[in-house]
Amino acid sequence: MPQLQLRGLGNALLEAVDLTVGPGRVVCVSGPSGSGKSRLLRAIADLEPHEGAVCLDETDRSSLPAHVWRARVMLVPAESQWWGETVSEHFVQPMPQALKALGFEPDAASWMVSRLSSGEKQRLALIRALACEPQALLLDEPTANLDDAGSRTVEDWLLAEVRRRSLPVLWVAHDSAQIKRVGDRHFHIRAGRLEST
Repeated sequence: MPQLQLRGLGNALLEAVDLTVGPGRVVCVSGPSGSGKSRLLRAIADLEPHEGAVCLDETDRSSLPAHVWRARVMLVPAESQWWGETVSEHFVQPMPQALKALGFEPDAASWMVSRLSSGEKQRLALIRALACEPQALLLDEPTANLDDAGSRTVEDWLLAEVRRRSLPVLWVAHDSAQIKRVGDRHFHIRAGRLEST
């Protein structure tokens, strides 16, 4: 079962971080706007300059081509990207049960992307990520565009998938109540340091 390890990972905003996220565990990260939460996730995904190392089990990120690493350690940004005209063009495999679980109609895969709300895009981006069978997840405020009921639905579905697949997860969040519900551990960024709460 995979575990995600950060060893001395740092960038212009963050001092070096040493952290291990075990399989099926959710580590939440919070902090003020601009403190470096999203940039931490992007550094792990090798999308921004940084120092230090990241490993998935014994595999060091530097030993893999970038696209292979990002398929294994999947970043779901707060604002997802959509390049095709229809929803189905963005999925490597159908996910009918996931669509149903997150409140979509059976024909949602045929919808035009142009008709999607921000909340629908956010839920579909999560389904799209898990359809790729990642070995770890980096979630940047995955329920930011959802109301309370929608957030709870996504939380329940995500946690069930995380446990079933034994995925290590870093979850950026602002809502303290959500952090209590989903997080096994919680770290807060203060003055460039990742501090356990």
